[in-house]
Amino acid sequence: MISRMSSHRSANAEFLARSLAAVWHPCSQMKHYETFPLVPIARGSGVWLYDFEEKRYLDAVSSWWVNLFGHCNPRINAALRDQLEKLEHVLLAGFTHEPAVQLSERLAALAPPGLGHCFYASDGASATEIALKMSAHHWRNSGKPDKSRFISLENSYHGETLGALSVTDVALFRSAYGALIRQQATVPSPDWRKAAAGESAEAYALRCADMLERHFQQHHSKLAAFIIEPLVQGATGMAMYHPVYLRRARQLCDEYGVHLIADEIAVGMGRTGTLFACEQASAPLTPASGIGEKITGITPDFLCLSKGITGGYLPLSVVMTRDEVYQGFYSDEAARGFLHSHSYSGNPLACRAALATLDIFQQDDVLAANRAKAAYMNRISRPLREHPAVRNWRNIGMIWGFEVDSPHRDFSQRCFALALKNELLLRPIGNTIYFMPPYVISNEEMDLLVSRTLHIINQLS
Repeated sequence: MISRMSSHRSANAEFLARSLAAVWHPCSQMKHYETFPLVPIARGSGVWLYDFEEKRYLDAVSSWWVNLFGHCNPRINAALRDQLEKLEHVLLAGFTHEPAVQLSERLAALAPPGLGHCFYASDGASATEIALKMSAHHWRNSGKPDKSRFISLENSYHGETLGALSVTDVALFRSAYGALIRQQATVPSPDWRKAAAGESAEAYALRCADMLERHFQQHHSKLAAFIIEPLVQGATGMAMYHPVYLRRARQLCDEYGVHLIADEIAVGMGRTGTLFACEQASAPLTPASGIGEKITGITPDFLCLSKGITGGYLPLSVVMTRDEVYQGFYSDEAARGFLHSHSYSGNPLACRAALATLDIFQQDDVLAANRAKAAYMNRISRPLREHPAVRNWRNIGMIWGFEVDSPHRDFSQRCFALALKNELLLRPIGNTIYFMPPYVISNEEMDLLVSRTLHIINQLS
């Protein structure tokens, strides 16, 4: 364990004392910070975060997967300064503004075909809530009020508000808050690590799709939607699966009259190698060469985006949907309208940050650059992949994950602490180490990330 603070009152120690006295931190047992201290951050630049004494940490997890183009990116900074001189906020009920209109138009042009309507909120869990409510309300408006149930994958994560928790399959949350939520059903995850010996990832994904169909056969009359994290189930260990499952899920949702909600909150905005993970739901896969090029994929009924959409700058989420869904609410009756709002829906500053993020994708041909970075990372990671304690090495786009065999029951805490000593910010999920760095990471920084992670594994295995 790290001692809480040194005997003298350093700049870091002074700030930590203030934080612990005033801030209740998320996903934390606050008492643990008495022996396992918070990490004070004073500033950021590129992939690096710096404390008050200029110690640095490579942000290998993009600060909870949100930062795409580095901390304090000069182009996003400039866009926000410009917007500050024009409009900081206006309610989006009865009013509209240029950044929200521009962003909606650009997203509609880039997203899978047919997703022409954008509904804005502030965070990923809110986007999940919106998609669930919109789906069930649409069926009600369509004369099918019994279609109000949802299904998700085993080990899914879709947020921590009550509606989102109802489709999140994390035992800790279900134990703590199960009495408050309407429990929904799950179907087997196509996570390829669960495949039988000798069974390919594709064959296992199709077998799981058969089990999804059996659930539809029995329950489709009550089902509003199937919500899924395309290609990667993030918060429960970076579980990856074959894209044929998405293709088959789309077909089954069409056949049985169930909405498909694609939760791309974590995997959208280029994380999986294409701008949207749903683009890869085709066989054979055809990589895109840039942000403006379309490839074969699927169109969900609802597409949820957040996290990287503003480059990690400001809270923003959006649910994109089809015209058929939109028209189901279009009426003279107020009760048939979608009854949902957020004070900061479509905030102009957040929308402008998102527009600047899309500009960088286009101007820098980011998807092509990321393919080169991923190829380099995979080349230099061979010592990690071949380490005797490493299992299930996996990669898609700019996401890497693997498990570590370790005798330490508190592996994640030990790994986190050792990473900080080695200038890395890692947040293991159990025994799973993952990398989701900002896209601006350099070859030299990837070298450092791999070599120091290897050093940490040698100490813990």
